[in-house]
Amino acid sequence: MGQSLSKLLVHLVFSTKNREGLILPRFENKLHGYMTGILKQLDSPPVQIGGTADHVHLLFNLSKNRALAQVVKELKQSSSKWAKSDCGAPRNFFWQNGYGAFSIGQSAVDNVRVYIRDQKAHHRESTFQDELLLLFKKYEIEYDEKYVWD
Repeated sequence: MGQSLSKLLVHLVFSTKNREGLILPRFENKLHGYMTGILKQLDSPPVQIGGTADHVHLLFNLSKNRALAQVVKELKQSSSKWAKSDCGAPRNFFWQNGYGAFSIGQSAVDNVRVYIRDQKAHHRESTFQDELLLLFKKYEIEYDEKYVWD
């Protein structure tokens, strides 16, 4: 094949440090918009971004030229710095160290988009911790709970 083609859809989830509710309504949409721009710059266009006061979900098409860890590192570093300097986030705004990343098939995109879009409603009945543990179970990810929460 003369050219390299790929479609690697990733559902990425991470929280604020210690799951503090620091993603305030006054700048949540701006933060999601900024993250959209970062993903585009990294050739990893977003499909859907959403979340709550203590975490975000991003569905995006991972660039064929970038490692997932590189994209996540740049996304978290840039958005955290920007949120504190240009968006009015509290000085103690930081992302957690880790993240959860899950591969999504094209046939699941619509369902994942709705799931991400409806995060606020979903979390009226479920905590972020419960949600993440269910995702680990669904995607058969082994983990040690003492290292999951920071």
